[in-house]
Amino acid sequence: MSPSRRTILVTSALPYANGPIHIGHLVEYIQTDIWARFQKLRGHDCLYVCADDAHGTPIMLRAEQEGLTPEQLIERVGEEHRADFRDFHIGFDNYYSTHSPENRELAELIYRRNHEAGHITTRTITQAFDPEREMFLPDRFIRGECPRCGTADQYGDSCEACGATYAPTELKNPVSVVSGSTPVERESLHYFFRLADFEPMLREWTSGDHVQDEVTNKLNEWFDAGLREWDISRDAPYFGFRIPDTGDKYFYVWLDAPIGYMASFRNLCEREGLDFDAYWGRDSETELYHFIGKDIIYFHTLFWPAMLAGAGMRTPSAVFAHGFLTVDGQKMSKSRGTFIRARTYLDHLNPEYLRYYFAAKLGSGVDDIDLNLDDFIQRVNSDLVGKVVNIASRCAGFINKRFEGRLSVEFTEPALYREFIDASDAIAADYEARDYGHAIRKIMALADRANQYIDANKPWVLAKEAGREQQVQDVCSVGLNLFRVLATWLQPVLPAMAEQVESFLNLPAMRWDAIEVPLTDHRINKFKPLMTRVEQDKVDAMLEDSKDSLTSSEPAAPAAGGPLQDDPIAETIEFADFAKLDLRIARITSAEHVEGADKLLRLELDLGGETRNVFAGIKSAYAPETLEGKLTVMVANLAPRKMRFGVSEGMVLAAGPGGTDLWILNPDEGAQPGMRVK
Repeated sequence: MSPSRRTILVTSALPYANGPIHIGHLVEYIQTDIWARFQKLRGHDCLYVCADDAHGTPIMLRAEQEGLTPEQLIERVGEEHRADFRDFHIGFDNYYSTHSPENRELAELIYRRNHEAGHITTRTITQAFDPEREMFLPDRFIRGECPRCGTADQYGDSCEACGATYAPTELKNPVSVVSGSTPVERESLHYFFRLADFEPMLREWTSGDHVQDEVTNKLNEWFDAGLREWDISRDAPYFGFRIPDTGDKYFYVWLDAPIGYMASFRNLCEREGLDFDAYWGRDSETELYHFIGKDIIYFHTLFWPAMLAGAGMRTPSAVFAHGFLTVDGQKMSKSRGTFIRARTYLDHLNPEYLRYYFAAKLGSGVDDIDLNLDDFIQRVNSDLVGKVVNIASRCAGFINKRFEGRLSVEFTEPALYREFIDASDAIAADYEARDYGHAIRKIMALADRANQYIDANKPWVLAKEAGREQQVQDVCSVGLNLFRVLATWLQPVLPAMAEQVESFLNLPAMRWDAIEVPLTDHRINKFKPLMTRVEQDKVDAMLEDSKDSLTSSEPAAPAAGGPLQDDPIAETIEFADFAKLDLRIARITSAEHVEGADKLLRLELDLGGETRNVFAGIKSAYAPETLEGKLTVMVANLAPRKMRFGVSEGMVLAAGPGGTDLWILNPDEGAQPGMRVK
């Protein structure tokens, strides 16, 4: 357990209640769920709440198209969302809806306090109006010709062809998406939130640890451009909450949507007897974190803290933004079958495959991540099945069949076990920092270490030799204890498998601190397969089911991206040129950070009789301790290079685009330091 018990409230951005959850959405919910589960595993009081974003014109219009009331639509979609999240093991402590009495009450409270403090103003604006439906039109409900490039059928605020932004009134030949009629201009009184009133407070708040560095840079651009008033009202007809003391004005969906975090939590408080003000009051010491996509940074880092401050409530401890998801290097596409709904994925594949893959790719920044389906298959099969689960399957049979399911009375490898436990703090720090990719790398390096131990001691050979029974029990007991440690570290990522591990190892609910002492003289249960391999035909079937032939009017897709497209093969060389390279197997005997270097690690390489000092630009992808003992490949005859940190005596070979997606070449055990690569 961590030194002090923390009280934490965590939220994810609210999914819109007019459509299904897809795998792009799941990046955020899986990222948040892993973090919340980690905090609980460490013994902290952590609550995770969310809700459907259930208001707005799109919901009103879709309900009408389906012959439903908006209430009926959001109830149905809400049930679908809950089922998808449940089956992906997203462990909400409460999942609610913004169309709730708690949200109405809180939205009115926050509005009234800001209004009384002078942060709300009114003015008359001119908007596009549909004369046939008698309704004002949001920008996205108007289409026409781009005023810049002339491309037809573009949205009322931006052109997908040339990227231009503009006012809806600038569109040529505009058409209402709702009725097909030509919009007219009409005036209306609107309510505005005076965001600029909070500029000093926001500059201070965003310059601290409340947002990521990349977000701070973007916010500074917005500050420099000047903070504009925010239109918080919409005209009837509209599905939402009416603004107090008005007849036909409604809160814009983006006002009451983030208040949905508070409403969901209040609903939980009423059910569980929790103190709402202890979490949301101005003097609250509770940690409050929002996980969001980078496309809604503006709302969550400017409007939201400003509204809270104006209402006399606490602001978030931090807002964590993440990037978007691509599939095989491209934007998700219906025609290619890569616009994959959560339910379609679940129809074919284990949800924990995706949880693990996302975890292995996620860092603490706002970079986009790519679901490369070939890599997805390989990584899950190699890491989870071939490394982690393999440890248990190799050891459990001997314990159950030969020793009545009982582990050894004495633990025979305390130094090896301590090597694992000593990594706990570093892995915990990676989880805490949302740098799951680094945590996974460390865990898999130790999974390799456990498998190496089993390979070296070969219990399957010992079992055939008379008088070696105790050694067999000892080796397999060590293996299962190492597996227990790995499974505990992976519990936030693989909660369903963790439950199976608890049953198999005959354990209570996993705790981070419980692994300090190995299991001895402990009875386990019969081993059942914990995870099976990802099969290509299952992935293919998922893609096929994801294709939408009815909407495949998209232009033909360019050739799929990939390493060769991103980095084409260089010009042809002669064999004599290649022969000049002397590639050798080397073992990394030590690795360490280089003071003052952002990208470099210093490696000490054993060439089997000769030691080399090499600086490698792999700091973003590897923690030094995960490299020690690994075999790799180096260019041994490269001329030494003098750097300000020292002399680099060669080059380590690695593959990948860079950043966290970088892999050193790692030959199979059996290769020896000094061997030439031919």
